[in-house]
Amino acid sequence: MKGRTFLLSMALVTGVSLSASAQFKIGGKSINTKKLVNAAADAAKAITLSDEDVAKMAREYIQWMDTHNEVAGPDTEMGQRLANLTKDVKVDGLDLNFKVYNVIDVNAFACGDGSVRVCGGLMKIMDDNEVMAVIGHEIGHVVHTDSKDAMKQAYLTSAAKNAAGAASNTAAKLTDSQLGDLAESLAGAQYSQTQENEADDYGFEFSIANGLDPYSMCNSLNKLLELSEEAPKSSKFRQLFSSHPETQKRVERMRAKADEYVKNQK
Repeated sequence: MKGRTFLLSMALVTGVSLSASAQFKIGGKSINTKKLVNAAADAAKAITLSDEDVAKMAREYIQWMDTHNEVAGPDTEMGQRLANLTKDVKVDGLDLNFKVYNVIDVNAFACGDGSVRVCGGLMKIMDDNEVMAVIGHEIGHVVHTDSKDAMKQAYLTSAAKNAAGAASNTAAKLTDSQLGDLAESLAGAQYSQTQENEADDYGFEFSIANGLDPYSMCNSLNKLLELSEEAPKSSKFRQLFSSHPETQKRVERMRAKADEYVKNQK
């Protein structure tokens, strides 16, 4: 499996960043969120983004991501596995498409245009039920407009950073450099605990609707916690999971939902 390259984390691992060389990694430099918020506020004065602007931006962005990451094709084991898992997945109002990136990162993300991308590292450590729960979680962020809102905020931040769109009050086609800046801003984005809980709920219901193990969402989150315990104490991955009580609460919350579901089925 290839090393890490340009890759966005939107949900499961929050607070990750791009290094100065724009190479994605778990950990790395910290981002001054207060500075980003202030920059976004300044950019908002210079540019107005409609829902169609954000949708267009998402389409451009996912094309850029697919170009800058090695996609595991349909003739590969990972590509075939993902295709088999998602062949019958449908969500009203979304034109879903799925790809797996041949990178070692344990993560996944989704864009507002319905594009869902899964990392090879996640495919390697999770079983089919767990992978599908993660996919459901990511789709939940799209359905709840979290992905769209994050994209808009990230664009406003990057627009302030590089003056993109300063000469116009509408979103122009993004250049390769601007898409790179957008990736950096998105990498620093974090969902709120409420947003994560709502996406977990969607992942749980998604699993049930697709006939999967009701413990799939719980198990996928717990596996990330277990993985973090094996990581070096100084690693950002371990800090984000093993030392973060909210992640453990998410695991317990999903386990309780699964217990209740199983009880009601008897």
